Amino acid sequence: MSTMLIERIADQMAESSARLGWASRGLGGGRYRGWVIPTPSLPQVLSLDCIVCDKSYDPAEVDYTCPDHGAVGTLDVVYDYEFVKDNLGSRESSMWRYGPLLPVAKESPKPPLQIGWTPLYERTEHAAALGLKDLWVKDDSRLPTASFKDRASAIAVVKGREKQAEFIATASTGNAAAALSGVAASMGQPNVIFVPETAPEAKIAQLLAFGSRVMLVKGSYDQAFDLCMEACDRFGWYNRNTGVNPYMTEGKKTSMLEIASQLGDEMPDAIVVSVGDGCIIGGFHKGLRDLTALGKIDGMPRLIGVQAEGSRYLVDAFEGDEDVVTKPPAPADTVADSISAGLPRDRIKAMNAVKGTDGAFLAVPDDDILAAIPAMARATGVFVEPAAAAAYAGLPAAIERGLLGADDRVVLVATGSGLKDVRAAMAAVKAEGTAPTLVEPSIEAVEEVLAS
Repeated sequence: MSTMLIERIADQMAESSARLGWASRGLGGGRYRGWVIPTPSLPQVLSLDCIVCDKSYDPAEVDYTCPDHGAVGTLDVVYDYEFVKDNLGSRESSMWRYGPLLPVAKESPKPPLQIGWTPLYERTEHAAALGLKDLWVKDDSRLPTASFKDRASAIAVVKGREKQAEFIATASTGNAAAALSGVAASMGQPNVIFVPETAPEAKIAQLLAFGSRVMLVKGSYDQAFDLCMEACDRFGWYNRNTGVNPYMTEGKKTSMLEIASQLGDEMPDAIVVSVGDGCIIGGFHKGLRDLTALGKIDGMPRLIGVQAEGSRYLVDAFEGDEDVVTKPPAPADTVADSISAGLPRDRIKAMNAVKGTDGAFLAVPDDDILAAIPAMARATGVFVEPAAAAAYAGLPAAIERGLLGADDRVVLVATGSGLKDVRAAMAAVKAEGTAPTLVEPSIEAVEEVLAS
């Protein structure tokens, strides 16, 4: 990005700081007025290990990726499981019940929002109709900003405060942005959001309502991501970006920990979820690895990642047995904006998740994704956006390919509310010929419609 553009961002941020009343000592890191910052104590964390070279780092040494491997050198948080075993036991109805298994200090202030412990709905009748033994829907559209991304953003805000960052920034197609925006607002945390200008209006409305500084980037998500990376480096902002910040996986794994708790540690045979950048499915794998290390489960369910046909980077890499470390970006164009990624930033963890559980990646076309919005709503009572509907569209595709069968107990994860993209939902029902009926305000008019 040009120096002129970065300087313009700096000028805009200075103006925002004055307008919103943010305490600002420049755009770099610093103590935000009114914070009480504890000295982080992380006895549960042993190291951060590079998933490319296995080199271990002390958490105080690095903030983001492996210095030897740059952007692809994603780090994995390694825990002292004996310590974790001795300290688990909270019955709190939120993600913080798993505090000893999260990379934040026990004494660090947590967001005052209800994040986590979302419902797990059993839909046995619908499972039989599909040809499965059982089906559950984990409804993360019930989180505060209506998407799964609140889990990671909660960790980001806590870590940002532990590191005394004045601003936290992220790039997003919409959901991660709204999640950071909402969670940050609940704690008075200044933040900067980079989203492509094509992001759905409902998602941008959330950002503005929460008071974030929003940068609408004239380009793709990947360009927004690169600009955010450069801005974080230039201004010293805390970087929440998927695939860069090693702690985002840890927030997302809490959904898997909850599923185990809700099913009494009797895990399903398979878990189906939509995939864009790959951080969610990578987080699921981390949660399963944690549960295995703690002796909570004996075997891992197969992880099945569903991508849109127009954004199938990981599907192609999986089917062609390609190295995602070196595989170049691919075109991305899909109605499911939340899973549109030309270069999935957490691609290594995502591929490890599928291969490590004998799972699979598959792709579904946009028409099937749109059709899945009303189909899933009617079958399960859960109204989702296109990205989440992709997972539901993937169910019959997985059954047809023999990836799921009559003996399988399956969990489908709903990652975002349909209210995030009402325009797509309307397009879906219009395509099937469903429309409201205009009537006169009389019972006779209603009878006439019913008769016809």
